[in-house]
Amino acid sequence: MTERRLAAILVADVVGYSKLIGADEAGTLAQLQALRAEIIEPQLAKHAGRLFKAMGDGFLIEFASAVQAVTCAKVIQEANATGRLPLRIGIHVGDVVVQGDDLMGDGVNVAARIEGVADAGGIALSRAVHEQVRDKLDIQFSDKGEIELKNIARPVQVFVIGGAKQPEPAPVLALPDKPSIAVLPFQNMSGDPEQEYFVDGLVEDIITALSRFKSLFVIAPNSSFSYKGRAVDIKQVGRELGVRYVLEGSVRKTANRLRITGQLVEATSGAHLWADRFDGALEDVFDLQDRVTESVVGAVSPQITRAEIERARRKPAANLDAYDCFLRGLAFMYERSNHATEEALVLFNRAIELDPSYAPAYGAAAQCLSWRVNARGVRAADQGEMRRLADRVSAMDPDDQDVLAWMGTSLLSVCRDYARGIALIDQAIAMNPNSARAWVNRAWACLFTGRHEEACVAVDRTFRLSSAGFIMAEAERCKAAALTFLGRHTEAIELAERVLARQPNIIATVRVAALAHGAAGNAARSAEIGERLLEIDPKQRVSALRDYVPYQRAEDIALYSEALRRAGIPE
Repeated sequence: MTERRLAAILVADVVGYSKLIGADEAGTLAQLQALRAEIIEPQLAKHAGRLFKAMGDGFLIEFASAVQAVTCAKVIQEANATGRLPLRIGIHVGDVVVQGDDLMGDGVNVAARIEGVADAGGIALSRAVHEQVRDKLDIQFSDKGEIELKNIARPVQVFVIGGAKQPEPAPVLALPDKPSIAVLPFQNMSGDPEQEYFVDGLVEDIITALSRFKSLFVIAPNSSFSYKGRAVDIKQVGRELGVRYVLEGSVRKTANRLRITGQLVEATSGAHLWADRFDGALEDVFDLQDRVTESVVGAVSPQITRAEIERARRKPAANLDAYDCFLRGLAFMYERSNHATEEALVLFNRAIELDPSYAPAYGAAAQCLSWRVNARGVRAADQGEMRRLADRVSAMDPDDQDVLAWMGTSLLSVCRDYARGIALIDQAIAMNPNSARAWVNRAWACLFTGRHEEACVAVDRTFRLSSAGFIMAEAERCKAAALTFLGRHTEAIELAERVLARQPNIIATVRVAALAHGAAGNAARSAEIGERLLEIDPKQRVSALRDYVPYQRAEDIALYSEALRRAGIPE
C-alpha cells in the first residue's frame, strides 16, 4: 500500500546558477558547499527540517508544520542576504507520497513551481501555507493573486515575502520576422581592470561580425551594453530587447594566458544551444581577439539556423509563412539526397508563392537546381528556371550574402555563366568575410575554373569558419577534387574517403571518390567505387561528364574522364 502523509515542503534554488558556473565553476561550487554547510543545514537542525533531496543548486526540504518551514526560510534568506549565491524559496503544504527517504507527488510539485515565482532573496507561499501562518508569524505578505503554474491543473494563489525590489517590467517587444540575437557584455573575470578594453572590444567585434549576416537581426551595442555590470536573467533580456537568442561569455586571465568562454542561449526557453572556450597568449591578444570573433560567429550562425529549423518543424502546416517554408526547405536541402532536394524545391517555391519578395527562397531554390544538375545533368528546363530566378533576384538587389553565394554558384553550374557567377560570389565575400557558405561556394568556383590552389585556400577558410556537417562535406569534397588536379593524391584520397563514409549515396560524392582513386591509379578501389556509382545511377557515362560538372578547362575534363574510365564507367 502506498504510504502518504501531509507535509510542508520547502524548495530552494540558486538564482542564475548556470551563468555563475559558466563564469567560475570551482568558485561557485565552493560557495554552494559553504551555503549548504554554514547556513542551510544548521537552520534545518534548529527548525526540525529534513533535507530529502539535493540536485545541483536545488534543495528539497520537509517540515512537519508550515510555521517551521516559513520561519526557517526567513532565517535562511536573512543569513544569506549578502551572499554571492542568491536563493529563491517556494513553500507548499500538501499530500506527499513516501518512497523510502524520498517524497513525491503534488505537494512537492506545487512547491517547486511556486519557487519560480519568488524574487531573488524572496519566499513564495501557496494559499495553504499562508492560511496556516498569517496569524502566527509577524511577517508582511504580498498577494500575487492566482497564478497558472506549469503542469499544475488549477491556478494557485501565491503570496510572497521579501526579495529584491524589482522595477516595473518593461513592455515585451515583439520578435522580428527573422532570427534575432543580442550579444551581452562579457564578464571580465581576470581581476585586471586594464583588460576591460579588450573584453568590450571583443564583444563589439562579435556584434559587428554578426551584423554582416543579413539573415540575422542583431541588437546594436548601445542597447546590449546597457546590461554591463548587471546580473541579468536571460529570459528578461529576451523580453526587453525583443530577441530570441542571447550570446554571453566571460574572459579570465591567468599569468600570461587568456581564457574566453561563450555560450548561446535561447531566451524564450533558457535552453543552451552552444558553448565553447578559447585559450591564447596575452602577448597575442589582438590575434586572439580576431580568432575568437571568427570562431564564435562561425559557430553561432549555423546553430541559430538549426534552432530555427526545429522551431519551424514544430509549427502546424496550416500556419506556415514564407520564412517557415524556407526553413523546412533548408532541412531537406541539407540532407543532400536527390529526393530531399526535390522536396526542398517544393517548399522554396511555396515560400516564393507566399512572399514573392523573399530573396533567400530564390537563392536556396537556385542551389537545389545546381545540385539537381550535378546529379542528373544539364537540362534546358533547369537552365531556363535558373535564369528566371537570377533575374528576379537581380531586380531585388539583395544584400544577403547567402543569396548571392547560392545564386553565383548556381549560375556557374547550371548556366555555365562563369563571369556573372564568380562576380556574385566575390560580392558575397566582400559583404561578409565570415560567411562559411560564401567561402565554400568560392572554393567550388575556383575549382571549376581551374584555380585549384585558390580552391584549397578557400576550403581551409571554410574549415576555420564552420563545423556544420553539410558545409564541411561540401568543402572536403571540393578540396579532394582540387588536390587530385594538383597531383596530391594521398591527401585527396583521404578526404574523398572521409566524405564518402558520410555520404555513400550522393552521386557527386561517389564521383569525386572515383576521380581521386582513378587519377591515383588505384585500380581495385577505383573499380569498387565505379560499381557503386553505376548502382546509384546506371546512366552515368564518361562522354556526358560535361553535362554534370562545369569544369571550364579541357585538361581538367580530360583528367576526370580518364579517372572515370579507370573506374569502369562506360564511355
